[in-house]
Amino acid sequence: MDGFLLLNKEKGITSNQLVQTVKKSLSIKKVGHLGTLDPMATGLMVLATNRATKFSNFFLESDKAYKATIKLGSKTDTDDAMGNVIKTYDKPLPDSEKVVKVINSLIGQSQQIPPFFSALKHKGKPLYKYARDGEFILKPAREINIYSINNIKMRSDECSFYIHCSKGTYIRSIARDIGEELGCGAHLKKLERVSQGRFDIKQSHLVENINFNNLISIEEAFTDLSEIKLEQNQSKVFLNGGKLSNFKLQENNYRIYDDLSNFLGLGFIVNETLSLKRLV
Repeated sequence: MDGFLLLNKEKGITSNQLVQTVKKSLSIKKVGHLGTLDPMATGLMVLATNRATKFSNFFLESDKAYKATIKLGSKTDTDDAMGNVIKTYDKPLPDSEKVVKVINSLIGQSQQIPPFFSALKHKGKPLYKYARDGEFILKPAREINIYSINNIKMRSDECSFYIHCSKGTYIRSIARDIGEELGCGAHLKKLERVSQGRFDIKQSHLVENINFNNLISIEEAFTDLSEIKLEQNQSKVFLNGGKLSNFKLQENNYRIYDDLSNFLGLGFIVNETLSLKRLV
């Protein structure tokens, strides 16, 4: 069974535990995730099964959206509620108008410093393992893009909002940076992923309810791409990795079909030349 499963991850389980649970319960030989969530976080996780794992990189690059809740007035060593409080602020918290202004100022491209507790690696070892041993490795800032922030709501010392961002954006770091800019400190209290690329949490299922009827085929996962139907001789060339010329179409990725409308995989066009991207 090759395709994608959309899981609604619950709090307290690691991404790897979720993968192993699905792998065992459905007796699937190969399962991989298309982006982790911290144990504290909930929401959408996309899993690829068997041959679909070859297509994972197409979705790892996709943008994501979250519902986040941050707590103002204290910093933690992990930048979220799972860590130890390392500093508290006794002065009055900024008013909602200032909080909203600072949050909205994050929209657009910027450089973000990853958190010390992350899966990014240093000399082949995840940063969180160094941090757990008291060694905090500072990684260079990386470019991120915040496309939008909506539904900002203040309640006492907490602020919640929806954020749509590029891959590689750490919402824990967003919380940290908001606290620094406000001068009162902050950390991430709750996080729910609500979408990843074209996949939405409304399509997801709890792990105990997952079954093969929920499987999204490889072909279905790419219905946002235009399709190209090849002639019989062209299909043979394409399946052997050869290039096909005179495709006067926009430079982009495409779904490729043979003359009998069988889905072959993905191709891409550059300079009117169609090349193989990935076969099913």
